[in-house]
Amino acid sequence: MISLLTRGIRRVFLTELIVPRQILKMSASGDGTSVHRKVIGTHSGTFHCDEALACFMLKKLPEYANAEIVRSRDPAVLDPCDIVVDVGGEYNPSKHRYDHHQRSFSETMNSVRPEKPWQTKLSSAGLVYLHFGERVIKQLMGEPADQTKVDAIYDKVYENFMEEIDAIDNGVNQYDGEPRYIISTNVSSRVKHINPDWNETADDMDERFQKAMALVGSEFVDKVTFYSNSWWPARELVEDALNSRFEAHESGEIVVLNAGGCPWKEHLYALEKDLAIETPIKYVLYTDQAGKWRVQCVSVSSHSFQNRLSLPEKWRGLRNEELSRLADIPNCIFVHASGFIGGNETREGALCMATKALVMNKT
Repeated sequence: MISLLTRGIRRVFLTELIVPRQILKMSASGDGTSVHRKVIGTHSGTFHCDEALACFMLKKLPEYANAEIVRSRDPAVLDPCDIVVDVGGEYNPSKHRYDHHQRSFSETMNSVRPEKPWQTKLSSAGLVYLHFGERVIKQLMGEPADQTKVDAIYDKVYENFMEEIDAIDNGVNQYDGEPRYIISTNVSSRVKHINPDWNETADDMDERFQKAMALVGSEFVDKVTFYSNSWWPARELVEDALNSRFEAHESGEIVVLNAGGCPWKEHLYALEKDLAIETPIKYVLYTDQAGKWRVQCVSVSSHSFQNRLSLPEKWRGLRNEELSRLADIPNCIFVHASGFIGGNETREGALCMATKALVMNKT
């Protein structure tokens, strides 16, 4: 899977993204006969991140892979198109019309799919993602994908990439009040700057739109790649550790990860809920970059510095032989002064530290 992703889905070929404005709906097949060639319609003039990404995603689907992209505001040009995004004043999935500018439009991910929590008004990119996103993700993954994995990646990509584009395009503020500083390097801003300046004459708008598609498309692909190749394997690792937690310790409150460097916190909190774990995990064991073992306390929440159960106060700030002697555990390396993490030369030693801490803190 990883070889397919790294060789394939990161490639963005500019030449395939957009074609001249003339609609040529018939093209020659291999045997010389004429076949229907699909057409994607969007508006001409100044472009934005949402329709650039909408077109990019559609081009990743087999039925639109060879489609032409026509940029126009003329209904006579747009009406024959197989699919139209960000123009036309109509949202009608049965006709493949995906505009969000009409006064009557107020759809969100939640309003169309009530099982989804997001309530930001959708842009054309969000609409295309809503209706085609799962298929696009499967195409980019390039393999028969487990639906649970696809569903999880779909949600993460919307939450951490797509929703931002929807919000910016629709003028939805991220928060109330005045910002302390301005962020002008998000992908929507960078796409905007591909347009010509106000005092610049440009006759290469189609080529510029091509660049916009490539820019936002490559970042979309990067997100899918990350969640498929890194985030999901980490989740599987944490889930395996949780399912075998009673093998690590009879309390079920100590988890041992089989690989170091895994970003485990987000997954731990989520999986505790998904797996209905009644007794919260207190300590997580894993190897560091030097191959030594760490025992880390689980905080009360992902954004908190307060631990569910800190390492014993009398261990804190001690190192090596002094710590080993006081704790009566061989091969200790350290315990942080705040008590949130400690280290040992061996897995057995780290597990012993966690086990003793569990007992000492509960007595």
